[in-house]
Amino acid sequence: MVVRQQRRGGGALAVCALAVAGVMTLVGGCSGPGGDGKDGGDGGDGAGRRAVAVDDPAGTPVAVVRRAAEKLTGAGSAGTRTSMETAAGGTRVTIRGEGAYDFRRQLGRIKVVLPKDAAGSDEHRPITELLAPGALYMKNRGAGVPADKWVRIDTTTLEDGNLVTGGVTDPMASAELLRGADEVTYVGTTELAGVTVRHYRGVADIGRAARAASPSSRGALGAAAKGFSTDSVPFDAYLDDEGLLRKVRHRFTFATEGPAVGVVSTMLLYGFGVPVPVRLPPGADIYTGQVEQGRSGPETP
Repeated sequence: MVVRQQRRGGGALAVCALAVAGVMTLVGGCSGPGGDGKDGGDGGDGAGRRAVAVDDPAGTPVAVVRRAAEKLTGAGSAGTRTSMETAAGGTRVTIRGEGAYDFRRQLGRIKVVLPKDAAGSDEHRPITELLAPGALYMKNRGAGVPADKWVRIDTTTLEDGNLVTGGVTDPMASAELLRGADEVTYVGTTELAGVTVRHYRGVADIGRAARAASPSSRGALGAAAKGFSTDSVPFDAYLDDEGLLRKVRHRFTFATEGPAVGVVSTMLLYGFGVPVPVRLPPGADIYTGQVEQGRSGPETP
């Protein structure tokens, strides 16, 4: 996935292309995405219930949400399922991922499943992504890359800080964004995968999150704070009785010459404490050549 953006100093953030393996293109006039209903995509309480604001017995909503990253680090690791959804020309496209993440080492492995092409005919090989502080490694990334090679992207150089580029919002970045939470409302309790969770709704400030983030996350979030046209990211977060983040949905907005383009990124966490064996590829396995463009491969970052 590639996001070409224009810095704040140059006016509105221009999104020329947003694509994973060349299967999705956004241009001016795209409609914003909604939920797919499969994981609480309506932005409600995730269980089809009407949200009712009540007093939060767990503490101040802002304080509870801002502690999410710290709590996950204490838990160690978790399995994760992700989705990233957008809409273009009335067609909704969803990219899904599944894997595991180690919050202490900030290392993860996620298999990203791409949708069919616009005609609904072409199947695309899943992309294996390794997530590390300041880096994203991708295998099966695109045409021209040998099957046994990885493409490495320095996430601190991406104007979105890899919040949307890889088709997966880094689980640590998803949690670290909540350090910039403000205007948080405690909606109430609901049930998620058999677990009672507390639902919070608010807006995260990317710049504030970057300043409060752990040192290994600060570079990527700092890049995002400079690259987006607005620092405000609305979210819905669901935490269990121990304060562990079970689900979070962020809504990123890109201003264009036409209507704003929206990307909805959702992360589910489960199975806390699972082992996460991640071995980053050695230098000899990193592909340094040009990544071919086209339907079967993404654009060069």
